[in-house]
Amino acid sequence: MAERGNRRALVGTVTSDRMRKTVVVEVMRRIKHPTYKKYVRRRKRYKAHDETDECGVGDTVEIVESRPKSKDKHWAVRQVLKRAE
Repeated sequence: MAERGNRRALVGTVTSDRMRKTVVVEVMRRIKHPTYKKYVRRRKRYKAHDETDECGVGDTVEIVESRPKSKDKHWAVRQVLKRAE
């Protein structure tokens, strides 16, 4: 994939690979609660384009912003960082 400008990159875990050339990636982040000052986990799920269909459930992947490929899909898999066991 050719790099174009500054694209946001996120790291997450693949939770679904049942669609063709698409994976669902769950990104977890920790934020401090404004009142209780305790760290809580927030998660968001992104649909990402996987051109080679190489990702499987449980893989840790890096995704980057891309042009919209469909109604919900605006991210693409850049690389697989760690394979599921």
